[in-house]
Amino acid sequence: MFSEEELKKLKEIKERWKSKVLEKYIKKGERREEFKTPSGIPIKQIYDPLDIEDLNYIKDLSYPGLTPFTRGVYPTMYRGRIWTMRQYSGFADAKKTNERFKYLISQGQKGLSIAFDLPTQMGYDPDNEICYGEVGKVGVSISSLKDFEVLFQDIPLDKISTSMTINSPTAVLLAMYIAMAEKRGIDKKELRGTVQNDILKEYIARGTYIFPPEPSLRLTADIIEYCSDYMPRFNTISISGYHMREAGSNAIQELAFTLANGIAYVKEVLKRGIDIDDFAPRLSFFFAAQNDVFEEIAKFRAARRLWAHIMKEKFNAKNPNSFKMRFHTQTAGITLTAQQPKVNIIRVAIQALSSILGGTQSLHTCGADEALSIPTEDSVRISLRTQQVLAYESGITNVVDPVGGSYYLEYLTKELEQKTMEYINKIEKMGGMTAAINSNYIQNEISENAYLTQRRIEKGEKTIVGVNAFQTEEDLKIETFTFDENITKRKIDELYTLKEERDNNLVQNRLVDLKRVAESNENIMPAVINAVKAYATLQEICDILREVFGEYQSRTIF
Repeated sequence: MFSEEELKKLKEIKERWKSKVLEKYIKKGERREEFKTPSGIPIKQIYDPLDIEDLNYIKDLSYPGLTPFTRGVYPTMYRGRIWTMRQYSGFADAKKTNERFKYLISQGQKGLSIAFDLPTQMGYDPDNEICYGEVGKVGVSISSLKDFEVLFQDIPLDKISTSMTINSPTAVLLAMYIAMAEKRGIDKKELRGTVQNDILKEYIARGTYIFPPEPSLRLTADIIEYCSDYMPRFNTISISGYHMREAGSNAIQELAFTLANGIAYVKEVLKRGIDIDDFAPRLSFFFAAQNDVFEEIAKFRAARRLWAHIMKEKFNAKNPNSFKMRFHTQTAGITLTAQQPKVNIIRVAIQALSSILGGTQSLHTCGADEALSIPTEDSVRISLRTQQVLAYESGITNVVDPVGGSYYLEYLTKELEQKTMEYINKIEKMGGMTAAINSNYIQNEISENAYLTQRRIEKGEKTIVGVNAFQTEEDLKIETFTFDENITKRKIDELYTLKEERDNNLVQNRLVDLKRVAESNENIMPAVINAVKAYATLQEICDILREVFGEYQSRTIF
């Protein structure tokens, strides 16, 4: 970007500045701590063209909408359309969550994002004794198509996109969504949204797995294949770094492990003889946004550049849409504090800012009270308003990639790219992500980083406002969400009524067919859709799959 003569002259000026000007101020008392990003990248005092002298504008940056998409996947970005404001919601039963959905839509939300309770995520119905105390607690309880009909009552599925945070039983929940739409006369090819469907990160960080990795990858690939054939507007997977970041990874690890998972999924689908360009354009990603603004922006930009190179050079994709990394961002729950909870509003605003400057396609902003409970209506409204102020009052949407070209940002982007590739190459040499997970390599890397981060907090080396610094003795508690403890009984009663009223012979016939398909190499989605249309329950379907595939037992790490 600069001539050799310019760089030589700049080096001379810099040396004079350091010796004649900077040294005097350092002697006066600059802070002596070691400056690093949270990922451990050393931070210089100032950045200049010397730090990006190897940067090739066309190859490394180019223009938004052009490979490698460092500056954005669309030419106009937010001047064309604001990101989708997609607040993650779900609690109690379908009726309560439907009311929250309608409230958020009335306040300006453009897309739905469903949180399911733990029993649903684990493939259990609420009448299973293992679910005691968990029904409806961290998300909405769903056990049948009947629940989905209530959940989406009076919500126009053909006009709003829906994201479902579901993994091991994704096939069942997606089947319910398809069946519900068809009952309303909506063709599935018109449906827009995303299923998370990212099972590998469950073995790493989240733990809501059911089946072993091999059959789970088969289910993931079945869904990608089915949606690629019949649901062209639906994102078939959301390859998620968020949960690994919440478990304690740093930004480099989040990026590397997410992309390594993406590589594993692509390889799994390619085994079926499907052309890369037939499914890659509908792959999507999901990242966290933490507090270090520049490292987070650089992470998002590096992610786009890396994925474009991986798709083009590793998998020989030809369609430019296959190179595009489109992603959702969520502000970081792990950074929220129970102490002085209103300070979380500031943290969330900073994290949302980095997501937008990094070019996200959709965004969830956490509630200030989420370290204490499910957000109240007032809390989710403030979270949504945070996005709206950034979108319509801040001016940051007026220019595409407004911080692009910053010497520091471009240096960080390159550093993150290089360190991420070091991880990915190491994982590939181990035999890929499944092998790395089975050996506990990924889990150990995240655990070690989480431990070191916590030690820094305890030693006071990392400042957390209100926790290890700037504490107050005042009672700063806020009003929190009140949970309806009668939800379990209501859900069990509804389940009993459903089983009394449905055609149980039809259900059994559909489950028998499901077992046959699960034991074969057929795509499982049509059989699951037929089962949910007969009102087979989530657990009835998952129990058939447990019988065929078995259940995964984790390797405990001490």
